[in-house]
Amino acid sequence: MSIYVGNLSYEVTEADLNSVFAEYGAVKRVQVPTDRETGRMRGFAFVEMSSEAEETAAIEALDGAEWMGRSLKVNKAKPREDRGSRYGDNRRGGFNNRNRY
Repeated sequence: MSIYVGNLSYEVTEADLNSVFAEYGAVKRVQVPTDRETGRMRGFAFVEMSSEAEETAAIEALDGAEWMGRSLKVNKAKPREDRGSRYGDNRRGGFNNRNRY
């Protein structure tokens, strides 16, 4: 399982997050998504820790905490939803030759 960390400053780095979460246990991985076009950080990240107990301790301590001028939103990450094909498909009413008027 991983932790979602939201409302981050755009100046935050993976190393910053690693050091903050390391206070609550062993950090396995930090992922900071960036915008494809600008390369700029998107304001949220995901952190994976070694155990469920460490994740719970980090969430309880950091959710709502003030860091780098921002109030953090920290909770268990939800599984990524399948958004379907970018160009639509027949099952979801997307465009295809049979749907022409």
